[in-house]
Amino acid sequence: MKRIPEHIGIIPDGNRRWAKINGLKKEEGYVHGLEPGLKLIKIAQNYGIKELTYYGFTVDNCKRPKEQVTAFSKACIRAVKMAGQENTELYVIGNTSSSCFPEELLPYTGHRNKTTCNNKTLKVNFLINYGWKWDMKNGWASQEIPRIDLVIRWGGMCRLSGFLPIQTVYSDFYIVKELWPDFQEKQFTDALQWYQEQDITLGG
Repeated sequence: MKRIPEHIGIIPDGNRRWAKINGLKKEEGYVHGLEPGLKLIKIAQNYGIKELTYYGFTVDNCKRPKEQVTAFSKACIRAVKMAGQENTELYVIGNTSSSCFPEELLPYTGHRNKTTCNNKTLKVNFLINYGWKWDMKNGWASQEIPRIDLVIRWGGMCRLSGFLPIQTVYSDFYIVKELWPDFQEKQFTDALQWYQEQDITLGG
C-alpha cells in the first residue's frame, strides 16, 4: 500500500449484540472483545502504523445497568494491561474524578507510559470514561492526542458517538458491518485499502 494512515481511531462496537446473538448475557460480551484488540495492535505494528486510539467507554455508558458497567470497566483494565505486554507506549484519558474511572488505570493518565525503550513503539491511547463535553469543558483535555487520519467503527453503526471531535475533524470514516468480537484481519486491511482511494486534501 502506498499510503498508510499514521493514526487510526478504533470504535469497537457490538459486544452486547454479539453476546445476545450467542446466547450470553449482555455484560458477557465485553471480555470477548479483548483478543481482537490485541490482534489489531499486532497487525498495526506490521503495517508500520504509528498510533491507535481505542474507544473504551464513555461517560454516558455509565448509565447502563451496574453489571454491564462493572464488566466493561474490568475489560478496559485488562485491555490496557494486555496492550502493555506489546511494544507500545500507552496513554489513558478520561474523567478521572468520576467514580466510574477505574483506579487501576490512574498510572497511565497524565503522561505516556512507555513499556519498552524502543523508539519504534506503537502509541496506543485508550478513551476511558471519556466524554466530548468533559473534554471541551476541561480546556481540550485530549490535546496530547494528535489528529486522526482514519476512524474504523465495527458493528455497522454510522456515527462517531462523541469520539474525539477535534481530532476527527478531517478523519475518513470506515464502517465494518461485523460486530467487534467477530474481528478478522481482512476487515482491517479492507479499511486500509479503502483509505488508499480517498482524496485526502485536509480542506486544501
